Amino acid sequence: MPRDTALANLDKVEHIVVLMMENRSFDHMFGYLTLKGGRADVDGLTAGMSNRHSGRTYRVRHLKSTKLGADQDPCHSQACARQQLAGGNGGFVSNFARTYPRDSDPGLVMGYYDAADLPVYDSLASEFCVCDRWFSSVPGPTWPNRLYAAAGRSGKSRSGRVPWYDLPSFFRHLDARRVSWRWYYHDVPTLPAVDPRYRNLGRFREHFRLFDRRSSSGRSFFEVAAAGDLAPVSWIDPNYTDVDFGPSASNDDHPPSDVLGGQDLVLRLYNALVTSPAWEKTLLLITYDEHGGFYDHVAPPAAPDDSATFRRYGVRVPSLVVSGWVERAAVSKTLFDHTSIIKTILLRFCRAAGGGIPPMGARTAQANHFGGLLSAPRSRRPLPPKLLIDRLADWRSDAFTELVGVQSAQESPQPAPNDLQKQIMALEERLRAEGLPVGRP
Repeated sequence: MPRDTALANLDKVEHIVVLMMENRSFDHMFGYLTLKGGRADVDGLTAGMSNRHSGRTYRVRHLKSTKLGADQDPCHSQACARQQLAGGNGGFVSNFARTYPRDSDPGLVMGYYDAADLPVYDSLASEFCVCDRWFSSVPGPTWPNRLYAAAGRSGKSRSGRVPWYDLPSFFRHLDARRVSWRWYYHDVPTLPAVDPRYRNLGRFREHFRLFDRRSSSGRSFFEVAAAGDLAPVSWIDPNYTDVDFGPSASNDDHPPSDVLGGQDLVLRLYNALVTSPAWEKTLLLITYDEHGGFYDHVAPPAAPDDSATFRRYGVRVPSLVVSGWVERAAVSKTLFDHTSIIKTILLRFCRAAGGGIPPMGARTAQANHFGGLLSAPRSRRPLPPKLLIDRLADWRSDAFTELVGVQSAQESPQPAPNDLQKQIMALEERLRAEGLPVGRP
């Protein structure tokens, strides 16, 4: 029998780290690589791409601000996604105009960021692998997509209104094989919203840790990475609500969060890994749950699924594969979705003698894994450039100064939480009712 090189490549890594951000499309974040960055190998934006609405053409354009307003968060429900994808992805502008019919700029959803706005992504794209065929799992909102990422299906859920589900996640298979894992978070962990097995955080406290500070559960991600003591699987929730400074300081990239906050998070995560003794054996996957209503020009293809309702992938999302085993400035054209994460993890840590994995549904069974991207070792560690570190440090200082100034002067009230933040707050209340002690994040 011929050797499956791609599958064998997975044995090169002992640690898989996943960061799933919020609500941005591939073209919105990485489309500039083609349009401005000269990357003809990336299927990104071209100058002529546009949508028409009410007799006017709205072309793709660079956004002037890295932080959008609360009234600039596009609709991303299943119904809205269906309208956006109509006519060959020609309905994004019309859908935004319906969402905000008064005093809005419907062309906002055609906007994109570039290297100056996303300096960390630009650096990582030049050093590692961009995936321009990584689709979200569902053409719709946050929770169905995060359900697919953890459970391989959504349990018929299409909405994001109630973050409380009863689906077995792939972490149960890790437990059955006695494979260690950690779920790192900032404000509240989202896995208990998916899988009822892990709602007793007292019983499973060893698995749930704060990302950037030590807690009663154990060391932070940074401490563990510095010691080279990463678990085989680490999943990271970004900061959705920020319990200390209010919604304006979230770093999950969900509008109206400043995307430079997300860049700061990714920089700190990457720096912790590339300087860790575990770097040579680590695979970092950075992706987004869904497109957030922003324009992307690639129509999602059909998807294999046990449910006829979910036999289409969602919109493309910005995704990077980062590892010392990934070729420099690579682009993957392989079709991935969030179940590819499950497939990769189970193949690496729960693989049967014949190469099979525990059952997680048709989508996961037929998903592609990331082993084919792990081709050859790097001769050096690509450390973050000092200019990049300095720029994000300056942004962090300026953002904090601005926030404190506004709060001290009481110039304006804190912005109202967005829909996701309301859901995260509701999740926290449910977890408190399940026994999560007050005072423990």
